[in-house]
Amino acid sequence: MGQALPRPWLLHLLFGGGHPSQPPGPQGGGTRRPRRQAAAGDRRSLGNTEGPERSHAPRLDGGHRRGGGGSARHPGGGARRPGAHQCRDSVPATAPRLRPSKRLGQNFLADPELRERVVTAAGVGPEDDVLEVGAGPGTLTAELARRARRVVAVELDRRLLPALRAAAPTAEVVHADILRVDPALYFPSGGEIVVGNIPYYLTGALVPHLLGRPPRPRRLSLVVQREVARRWCGLDGGSLATVAVQTFAEPRIEFDLPPEAFEPPPKVTSSLVVLEVRPEPAVQVPDLDQFFRLVEAVFQFRRKQLRTALARATGTAPDEIERRLLELDVDPTRRAETLTLAEWERVFLALAA
Repeated sequence: MGQALPRPWLLHLLFGGGHPSQPPGPQGGGTRRPRRQAAAGDRRSLGNTEGPERSHAPRLDGGHRRGGGGSARHPGGGARRPGAHQCRDSVPATAPRLRPSKRLGQNFLADPELRERVVTAAGVGPEDDVLEVGAGPGTLTAELARRARRVVAVELDRRLLPALRAAAPTAEVVHADILRVDPALYFPSGGEIVVGNIPYYLTGALVPHLLGRPPRPRRLSLVVQREVARRWCGLDGGSLATVAVQTFAEPRIEFDLPPEAFEPPPKVTSSLVVLEVRPEPAVQVPDLDQFFRLVEAVFQFRRKQLRTALARATGTAPDEIERRLLELDVDPTRRAETLTLAEWERVFLALAA
């Protein structure tokens, strides 16, 4: 059976980003906090949601704050085709009532070609159910609704709801903080595809909220800050976030999105990262909470060799640590960032024995 993520206090350490329930400012596009915070019996509590509604949203440009629905948070500094910024839609979001909210960290994805690429990369087809995080004014929602069997679009900013419903009349619109929404209420069997342009502050809370326990989605396709995407994929060396994300999913970066693809342009580059969710956690240990505590403790000494880092993290004599590592065929002079998931599992089990 699927294991749950560590206790809530550790989530921000594992995935980085702001505190799950305290964004720099409410973001537009629906943010949710780990669904796992509610007991199984409370799964139907939706906080401030208005419940599934049929949407009819005008097709504004997609995003909303960098987090969902059509807003990019950190356009990836990836190259885009020359003159791509000239293909931007005339985003209704520039109208007084639909201007992106700074408080909510909104950045609408204004490039129609990139919006189409985002949906294509998510692998959405006619038999798929989709959960869109931070649907914004509905430009991305409209494309998702054309391709998917069903779309549930979550948006926190009440100002954007009329446009969202007009843009995607067949979508089910939920006015709520995504971190207060239990996806299992809408997808009791799991297997949905999650798509979203995620605000910076939401990054740390959203992934554990979605993957914390079954039923889990099949795939996550998220626009996030490029540095976050690289960390999840371990492209700059392993980290606590790398271990945490890859325990539950196989991440890959599809492409970067430049700042000018958004309205207003963010100050950082964004990337579209796709996480293929594993049927079961890649690390099979009796207590994932304790496992991640160990990993977090060791990464506090990331510049140290494993022999020293593990000794300090566990209070065990360095010579004993070295002996156990050698028994596992793990070089004691390596650093934590070089360990694979399988090696982390073996190290934890050996030290817990």
